[in-house]
Amino acid sequence: MAQTTDVGGIPAIVTLTLNPCIDASAGVDRVVPERKLRCGAPRFEPGGGGINVARAVHRLGGEALAIYPSGGPAGLLLESLLHGEGVSNRPLPIAGWTRENLNVLEESTGHQYRFVLPGPILSLVDASAFYAMVASLTPFPQYLVASGSLPPGLPHDFYSRLAVLAHARNCRFLLDTSGDAGRAALEVGGVYLMKPSLREFRELTGIADGDEDRLVAEALRLVAERRCEVFVLSLGPAGVLCVTAGEVWRVASPAVPVRSSVGAGDALLAGVVVRLQQGRSLVDAVRFGVAAAAAAVMNPGTELCRREDAERLDEKMGAIEGVGRMETVAQIAV
Repeated sequence: MAQTTDVGGIPAIVTLTLNPCIDASAGVDRVVPERKLRCGAPRFEPGGGGINVARAVHRLGGEALAIYPSGGPAGLLLESLLHGEGVSNRPLPIAGWTRENLNVLEESTGHQYRFVLPGPILSLVDASAFYAMVASLTPFPQYLVASGSLPPGLPHDFYSRLAVLAHARNCRFLLDTSGDAGRAALEVGGVYLMKPSLREFRELTGIADGDEDRLVAEALRLVAERRCEVFVLSLGPAGVLCVTAGEVWRVASPAVPVRSSVGAGDALLAGVVVRLQQGRSLVDAVRFGVAAAAAAVMNPGTELCRREDAERLDEKMGAIEGVGRMETVAQIAV
């Protein structure tokens, strides 16, 4: 029987992960072909977009409930690991096995290799059960965060249905995905915040040859059409561009030593939603999200962020750069 670790009421933040995983991390001196590579001691951690958002929310001092499908031995391990971290979770039992990923650090070069396996095939029955589980949450959360890819078997408009549900329940829906699933969600509206990278945003909009200024203008157009209220365009080490109704804000990332990039985007989203749930402004929330992402890359493997690091970096970060209206977007240096 799947274990449910949330008690009492539903927290204000609920994360959804349709394709969760176990992240196995290990180090090896060199990655070479056709040889047995002797790795160091492995680490096993919960993984998947929404799972990592919930873990990071917990580490940043917030509370979140993680909802996800779970199956097979890896699914049981996932539930056990979340329980060990104190993260409230509600698994949906499925027939397929939860996937496993492998992250390998080549210690001689510092390069990181990430081997991502496909998830189990989910049936339409599974999809209906997952949707029903979310719809039955009482009280309904203030923030619903969906992050990660859709597993095989689910229709590309599944996130769209969740966005419509959240909007009808007066809940802010935050989405971090790409491809057809992201495009479908933008078509129906109901998304409060979407967090693509510039590459993912190019894919979402079909503007393959567009520079940053053109992409920002497209984000402003989508916001004006009420497809999404906020775009947080991730620039990696350079920080983010935050696009709202007629405005663009740039938040530069602090310079930190990089040990792993795994989970940085999830930490960013967690920092944003934690501050929003605390009643802080969007500006403060995005800044703290950037600080949390920077804190995440300082840690090895999929360790994510530490609250003390994120808060320290947040305090040291300077004022937001390049605030402008639509007519001055072209002047913003990226």
